[in-house]
Amino acid sequence: MAVAGRSEDGSTADSAAAALREAGFVRFHVAPDGDALATAGLLARALAERDTPFQASVVRSGRPGTTDTAGTDDTTTVCIGGTEPADVTLDPPGSASEAAFEAARELGSDPDPILALAGAFTPPDAALEGSAAFEAARDHDLIEQRPGVAIPVTDLADGLAHTTLAHAGFSGDSDAVRETLDGRETADTDEERREVASIVALTAAGAEDATSRAAETVEHVLRPYTIAERSNDESATAPEFATVGGYADVLRACAHERPGTGLALAIGHDVRNAALSAWRAHAERAHAAVRTATTARHRNLVVARVDTDAPLATTARLFCDFRSPEPVVVAVGETEAAAAATDDRNLGTRMRQAAAAADGNGAGSERRGRATFTDDEAFVAAFREAMA
Repeated sequence: MAVAGRSEDGSTADSAAAALREAGFVRFHVAPDGDALATAGLLARALAERDTPFQASVVRSGRPGTTDTAGTDDTTTVCIGGTEPADVTLDPPGSASEAAFEAARELGSDPDPILALAGAFTPPDAALEGSAAFEAARDHDLIEQRPGVAIPVTDLADGLAHTTLAHAGFSGDSDAVRETLDGRETADTDEERREVASIVALTAAGAEDATSRAAETVEHVLRPYTIAERSNDESATAPEFATVGGYADVLRACAHERPGTGLALAIGHDVRNAALSAWRAHAERAHAAVRTATTARHRNLVVARVDTDAPLATTARLFCDFRSPEPVVVAVGETEAAAAATDDRNLGTRMRQAAAAADGNGAGSERRGRATFTDDEAFVAAFREAMA
């Protein structure tokens, strides 16, 4: 059994590469988020080049029935972004996909820097500059920063209506976007892109129920890195997605909506249309949930009760970034909840403690958390106490 955590010099990439280099079969257990999907994709592509067989599945930590997932003598199990027992755990303080990009290089692969950047893009901490993937993308002229908005498609009505990187009055409604943009369908010049970016920023930050954080958050999706055509001597192919941030948005939506499609996309299969369909459906339900949630404000916390089909993690994040007067939002369904925070609040531990008080399980990080439970009232009461 190959065991890897952090190597003595602190390099997650080194230890992961060392374990995977000798693996006979690899089983990936992937958390339901875009960074984890990108990480799995980068490593799976590197293994495929080495003819190492693998299997990947999305696993939601904190659900009842979680069992030991460590590998057998001929299987190396890799846990990405989760808490399950495993031979290799990739959950560094920064982006796991950045570590995977380095690990893939050490395995002799030429990893896709755009996929790594899409995994690392996590607003409001969406800075991409300085990583190995960024330098590789820039050296090969694969990205260019331009005015505009980070959306995955060139159709403005489609892109702005369904992005989950911002929440505005037109979110979830393509017709409302067309009306806001006075019928404009594309932005082909820098001047037009600046105009669209200004409209989006003003609409998101100027809403009657928007908070001051809305103006700060929307800034992170302006002036995106566009993805260039990848060309060779014989042909040129259009990029699957228009911007790095848009690609990241699709990966994250798929992780929650259709994880199998998200994994296929990250691994390199031709599932663009299915991924965009999942992204649209996810966005429409998330934006609707932000508008229709029943909310209660407490010290440091807003509790947003939502319909059973609402995507909880995305709803909590959007509400926290664009509507909440408090630093933490927990979106609560009948048997599940997700939380988001504007700064480090140890949400994973607090969600786990609150879920335990309601006969459930919880997990997460400093700024994100998720939980399952059997008694929603007991969970909310325990979480309120934890956040007070």
